[in-house]
Amino acid sequence: MKDLFLNPDVLFNPERIPTRFGYGDGLVALGKSNPAVVVLGADLSSSLCVDRFREAFPDRFIQTGIAEQDMMALAAGLSLAGKIPYVTTYGVFCTGRAWDQLRTTVAYAKLNVKVGSGHGGVSVGADGATHQALEDISITRTIPNVTVIVPCDYQETLKATIASASIQGPVVIRFGREKVPVVTAEQTPFSPGKAEVFREGTDVSIVACGQMVYEALAAAEELAGEGVSARVINCHTVKPLDMETILTAARETGAMVTAEEHQVMGGFGSAVAEVVCQNCPVPMKMIGVQDTFGQSGDPEELMREYGLTSDFIVKAARHVIAMKRG
Repeated sequence: MKDLFLNPDVLFNPERIPTRFGYGDGLVALGKSNPAVVVLGADLSSSLCVDRFREAFPDRFIQTGIAEQDMMALAAGLSLAGKIPYVTTYGVFCTGRAWDQLRTTVAYAKLNVKVGSGHGGVSVGADGATHQALEDISITRTIPNVTVIVPCDYQETLKATIASASIQGPVVIRFGREKVPVVTAEQTPFSPGKAEVFREGTDVSIVACGQMVYEALAAAEELAGEGVSARVINCHTVKPLDMETILTAARETGAMVTAEEHQVMGGFGSAVAEVVCQNCPVPMKMIGVQDTFGQSGDPEELMREYGLTSDFIVKAARHVIAMKRG
């Protein structure tokens, strides 16, 4: 494990912080350094931590109420006036309810609008199926001109939020609600579009995004105890995908598992498969939600219920290694 890149206690005694805190703190940092940054909220300011920006820069915060489509269109207008607007609400609303405005008003015109897509995945917990965004990666990565980032922890969400202001055009940043292990350190490199190899390995590659990076690292540690060398790749940028790192892993390990807290159909795993199957086909398994809605429950129990914990990754890794060996 690269101690320079990772939090050294990640597998044994990890600090746990919600990724939404990283988004809120990132916006405040941007507000201090860039007067063009404005933030729009849809009656969920505290839940998504944009109240931190509102308190620091009240004249640059706009509360639209529960009117997500209007909020997206307003952000488009602000971008045309030279501002860098951050639209913020739950993922089911900003990428679902306002999908037409994101696609046609923002992305088609390549407008410089950023979208904070909160409460991603089943780990939202008790809010249940209506508020658990499980389709948002699918429906945003297929829109031309849109960059999609799924950070793995607090530190990376902070970095992704700050970096997004320098990306010209629409950017969607997906983050969650619950506390998740802090996988990375302050010095861990973060570059949009560039995946990072967090653990070297030769037998199988585990490519993950979001909080599934922690589960991938835990799985790799368990596999090591079985004599299996697993490479772990943090692929925080779903679009544009780092094809070079993924294909290198496919060629060098000959087997691959993807892991995402999202529907497997059309999501991150599908994006990786599109690259691998056309350039370097290897046995693959996809860890994710299997074509079903979420439900209310304890976040950790839901992660297990939907097969999103490290033990499911371990089983998938064993399977693809067996396929490789024929």
